[in-house]
Amino acid sequence: MTITIGASLDQARADHRLDDEAVRRLAAQANLRDLTETASALRDAGHGDVVSYSRKVFIPLTKLCRDVCHYCTFAHPPRKGERAFLTPDEILEIARQGVAAGCKEALFTLGDKPELRYRVVREELARLGYETTLDYLRAMSALVLAETGLLPHLNPGVLTASDVAALRQVSVSQGIMIETVSERLSQRGGPHFGSPDKHPAPRLETLRNAGEAAVPFTSGLLIGIGETRAERLDAILELRRLHERHGHLQEIIIQPFRAKPGTRMSDAPEPATDELVWTLAMTRIALGSEANIQAPPNLSPDGLSVLLEAGINDWGGVSPVTPDHVNPEAPWPHLDDLARRTAANGKILTERCALYPAYARNLDRWVDPALRTQVLRMVDGQGFPRIDDWTPGADAPPPTQPVPAVPVMTRSGGDEVGRILGRARDGERLDEAEIARLFEARGPEFARVCAAADSLRHETCGEHVTYVVNRNINYTNVCYFGCQFCAFSKGKQNEHLRGEPYQVTLEEIQRRTVEAWERGATEVCMQGGIHPRYTGETYIDICRAVKQAVPEMHIHAFSPLEVWQGARTLNQSVSELLERLVEAGLGSLPGTAAEVLDDEVRQVLCPDKIGTDAWIEGMEAAHGLGLKTTSTIMFGHVDGYHNWARHLLRLRDLQARTGGFTEFVPLPFVAMEAPLYLKGRARRGPTFRECVLMHAVGRLALHPLIANIQVSWVKMGPEGVRTCLQAGANDLGGTLMNESITSSAGARHGQEMPPERMDELIRSVGRTPAHRTTLYAPVSEERRMAGYGARPLEAWINTPVARRRMRQLG
Repeated sequence: MTITIGASLDQARADHRLDDEAVRRLAAQANLRDLTETASALRDAGHGDVVSYSRKVFIPLTKLCRDVCHYCTFAHPPRKGERAFLTPDEILEIARQGVAAGCKEALFTLGDKPELRYRVVREELARLGYETTLDYLRAMSALVLAETGLLPHLNPGVLTASDVAALRQVSVSQGIMIETVSERLSQRGGPHFGSPDKHPAPRLETLRNAGEAAVPFTSGLLIGIGETRAERLDAILELRRLHERHGHLQEIIIQPFRAKPGTRMSDAPEPATDELVWTLAMTRIALGSEANIQAPPNLSPDGLSVLLEAGINDWGGVSPVTPDHVNPEAPWPHLDDLARRTAANGKILTERCALYPAYARNLDRWVDPALRTQVLRMVDGQGFPRIDDWTPGADAPPPTQPVPAVPVMTRSGGDEVGRILGRARDGERLDEAEIARLFEARGPEFARVCAAADSLRHETCGEHVTYVVNRNINYTNVCYFGCQFCAFSKGKQNEHLRGEPYQVTLEEIQRRTVEAWERGATEVCMQGGIHPRYTGETYIDICRAVKQAVPEMHIHAFSPLEVWQGARTLNQSVSELLERLVEAGLGSLPGTAAEVLDDEVRQVLCPDKIGTDAWIEGMEAAHGLGLKTTSTIMFGHVDGYHNWARHLLRLRDLQARTGGFTEFVPLPFVAMEAPLYLKGRARRGPTFRECVLMHAVGRLALHPLIANIQVSWVKMGPEGVRTCLQAGANDLGGTLMNESITSSAGARHGQEMPPERMDELIRSVGRTPAHRTTLYAPVSEERRMAGYGARPLEAWINTPVARRRMRQLG
C-alpha cells in the first residue's frame, strides 16, 4: 500500500523513523513549507527553545595540504619565507587569548597530510622532532589541553583506525566533512579532481573508524559544488546509517558553498537559499528530533531566521578571538547580536562545549580517561558548560544577572513549560520527564519557573520566612563508611583530609546543650560519622544526656543511616530502636544520608551505604511512629536531571503515604575537599542556576504535600539565599552555632548565622522573619528574645582519637 505524502509528514512529525524510500519520496514530492514546518517541529521536540553554539578559538596548525579542492582558499602551496606550521608558542598564544575571552574549545584545523606532497613540510616536521603532521597535531593538542584547559576538537582529514585512537587520547571530539558521496565530483573537471582524500570511500572509512573507537564526531555536507539533490540525500542517508550503527555523530553541518576569488570555482553559482533550507529540513527529517543540525551563521548572515525555521538547533563554533580561517571573507557575528537575533526567533542562545551535552553526560563511553576530569569540571548536570565561577560554599559571588537581558518570547518550550507549571500549580503529580524538563530551564524559562514557584510559595506560606535557633553537635567524625562526597568523616582511608579524628564526650554534649539553651536555642541537631564502636545504645545515651541537661530541648538527631546501623548492632529492627530513642527523648529525625535517591548514582557516590529502598523504609518506619523528619537531596556531583526528578518523586510518593516530612532541604554538593572531586570524578558542584532551580522545582514538584522549602545559607551564601527566597523557598533552616560538615568540605560562609543576621537577610528581600520550632510551631517570646545579643560561644572540646587507635578501628 502506498503511503501518502501527508502520512509520511505525520510520521516524521511524530519522530518515527522513515525508511530510505520514504525519505526520498518526501524529498521529491513534498513542498518546502511542509518540509520546514515538519523539521522545525522535530527540532522543537528534541531541543525545545535552546539553540547552542561553541565559544572557540580557531587554531590553523598548517595551511598546507596534499589536496587541491577547486573552491578552497584555506590550503595553499608552500610560500617562500613562510613556515609550514604554527610553533608551540604561537599555538599557546592563540589558546590563551581564547581562555581570556571565555572560550571552552580549541578547534584545530589543518590540511590533509601535506608531508606526502611537499618536501619542505617533511623537513620542517623533522626540525620540530615529528615524523608526521598527525604526530605534531597530537602533541600540540595535548599541550593546549595541559596548559590552558581548552577542550580540543580536531579536523585533520582522513584518518586510519590507529590515527583516530591516538588522537582520541588528546581530544574530546574529532570531525571530517563528508561533503558528498558522489564519486562523480572527483572526476576530471569536478571540484575534487586531484584530491585523493576527497574521494567518498576514505572519508566514509574515517567515519566508521571513529564510530568503532567511540569518538564523538562531526560531519556534514558542502552543498552547491555541483551535486544534485539526490546525491545530497545519498550522503544524508549514509550518515544516518553510520550514526544508527555507532551513535557517534554528535553534529551534522550543512554548509553552503561560497565562491572565492582566486579559485577555479570563483565564478561558480552559489546555492540559492531554498537549496540550503531544503537540505537542512531533509537532514532533520531523516535524522530525527535528537540530532544536532548546524548551519554556520557567518555564511548566511542575512538568513538566520530562515535557518532556524529549517530545523537547526546549533550555530557551530563562533570565535570572539580568531577569524574563520576557512571562510575569512565571512566574519563571525558578534555573540550579543547572535543572541538577540536568536531570541527574536523565539529561541535561547546557549553555550555548549566541543562535546555536545548528551556525550558529556556519558563520559565513560565517549571520552578518554585522561580528559574526563577536565570535562566534568567544565559542565553542569545537563552537559552544557558552566558560564561563571560560582560554586556552593565558596566566596565567589553568584551571577549578578542569572536571567539574561535578551528579551525572548519562547515558543515550543514555553508552551510545554506552561503546561507543566499549570499541572504543578494544581497539585498534580508530575512525571519524571516533566520534572527533568523544568531543570533544563534557562534564560526567560528559568525566570518563569522561579516566578511560578515564588507565587506558589506566597499562596502556601505567605510572606513570613522562618528559621530555628539551634546548635549542631557532630559527636564524632570517625566513620567506617567510604562515602566519596564526604570530607568530614575520618577513617583509615581518609585521615589525610582536613581536621583530626575526634569524639565528643557526653559531658561535652551536655555543656554545649546548656550553652545553646542560654543562647535561645530550642533544638540540638546531632549527627556524626558511623563510628565502628558505636551501637544503638550509644545513640540512646546521647539522647538521655541532652534531656538530662535541658529537658525542654528538642532533639533532632540521627540520620536513617545511623538508625539503621544502630539497630543492626543491637539485632533490633529500625522501628524497635526508634521506639527506644523516642523514649530517651528523640523528637525528630534529619532526612540526611539520602544524597540522591537513585541507586545508579549511589553506586558511585556511596556504594557501601544503605540503598534507596532502605532509606525510604527507614523514613516510613519513623513516620509510622509519629516521628517527623526533614527530607533532603545532596546534588551536583555525578548525577543528572533525571536522577533529581526520580528523587523528588520518591519523596512525594512517601509523603503522600505518611505525611511525615516537615520540609524539603536542597543541599548543593560542596566539592572543594570532597574525595570524589579531588580524584577528578565529580563535577564541582551544581551551578547557581541549578541550585536556584532545585528550590523552585522542589516547590512545584512537591506541592501541595510538602509546604516548606528550606535554603541552606551555609552552602548558598547570603546572596544565594536572597535569590532562592524569591524562587520558592520560605525557610532558612537553623542558626547552627557550630557548622562542621560543610565547612570540612571547604565552605566559607561561616559556622553561625545569629538571629540578628537572619532577620536582616530576610528583611532585605521584603519579607518578615519568624522564629519557629523544629516542627514549625511558633516559639515563646522568652525563647525568641533569648536568641538576640547572645554571648560568644565558649571553645568546644573535641576529644582526639589517637592515630594508633584509628588504625585499629573497622
